[in-house]
Amino acid sequence: MQHFDLIVIGGGQAGCSAALSAARQGVSVLLCEASGALGGAANVALVNPYMKYATYVEANGEQKRVELCAGIFREIHEALENDEVYGYTGKGTSFHEETMKVIFDRKMQEAGVTVLFHAKLCGVEREGRLIKSVTFATVGGNLTFTADSYIDATGDAIAIDLAGSLYHVGREGDNLCQPMTLCFRLGNVDVELYDKTRGRIDPVYRKLQAEGKLKNPREDVLIFHTRIPGVLHFNTTRIVKLDPTNPFDRSRAEMMAREQVVEMFHFLRDNFEAFRNADLLFTAAEIGVRESRMIDARHILTAEDLIAGTKFPDAIAAGNYDMDIHSPDGTGTSHHWFPEGFWYTIPYRSLLPRDLDNMAVAGRSVGSTHEAQAAIRIMPICSCMGEAAGMAAAIAREDGVCIADVDTDKLRARLVAVGAFVG
Repeated sequence: MQHFDLIVIGGGQAGCSAALSAARQGVSVLLCEASGALGGAANVALVNPYMKYATYVEANGEQKRVELCAGIFREIHEALENDEVYGYTGKGTSFHEETMKVIFDRKMQEAGVTVLFHAKLCGVEREGRLIKSVTFATVGGNLTFTADSYIDATGDAIAIDLAGSLYHVGREGDNLCQPMTLCFRLGNVDVELYDKTRGRIDPVYRKLQAEGKLKNPREDVLIFHTRIPGVLHFNTTRIVKLDPTNPFDRSRAEMMAREQVVEMFHFLRDNFEAFRNADLLFTAAEIGVRESRMIDARHILTAEDLIAGTKFPDAIAAGNYDMDIHSPDGTGTSHHWFPEGFWYTIPYRSLLPRDLDNMAVAGRSVGSTHEAQAAIRIMPICSCMGEAAGMAAAIAREDGVCIADVDTDKLRARLVAVGAFVG
């Protein structure tokens, strides 16, 4: 049975940052990913672009940009902007997923991370407050590994669930989660004409929706530009009142969302000249999940924490993305916007399960309420949480303690030393 200092479960933004962070400190790392590429939701669910991760503060009469998500996230984002893989040019928050896959591959190899693709977590052995081993279903059969520290970066807290650890799902009262969304791309769009006539789309959409001719409950059509000429990105399907932690509900959601894609495709082609010759290029490999399990952590991050801009003494990440809640019931999206120059922080304790000592959690399933999770779930913040968890594993190894018991002053100092922003 092979042993590693650290096993990271899930190769999304959080998991990749955790693996790189730890490996660069000399930790032996196994990174296990259920799909065939790194990048997580950005690749399998086509979540794009990156959401807001910086703010501006006034200093000496000038506006100074503060990157709240720095460190490894900034490194990856800069590599995506300065695309030396396929040569897609352009600054901004959109990126090419194929470039991301290769960037993460190369960085893992440079750092000495052992990567295992097509590895689905299927078993967790627990003894008291410690995880003893994890088992993955692979094409070569079930493989079991041991480690000193573990990081659950699955997004759905799958390791936490299999370990019998404590968690909650969705909002208080009814446990409903934010909607699931299947993203898709249309090509052969007259993007110049689209830009000129964009304002016409939502009124027609709402009219047909009110007439019962469109079933999608979302209140408007959410469209983003891409780096590829003639291609637009759609994050606009909406599947509500299904449980993303229930495999049958999640399967049903995939099929329902594909029907919404068909509906949206014909709506756009039939009603707008810019889309007259459009083609459906592809839908995401998996439906996107905004919210599912959230651990019962040593600190549950709340909306009140965020609104107050609490600067926790053990803060390891920061953000000012709004509390962006897509209605779990149907139509509508609510926002609590944070002003420029303001940020909230995420304490290390929110990454720590209350009942486990050698496992941390990174990504959207950290300990938070439904409302707070709506702000901290974005990929830049998840990356920063992952970097912190990876660094914590390195310190735990150095100091001979569990990942839950690291000195957070030391953790914060080490993160700052490698370029991270901790608030």
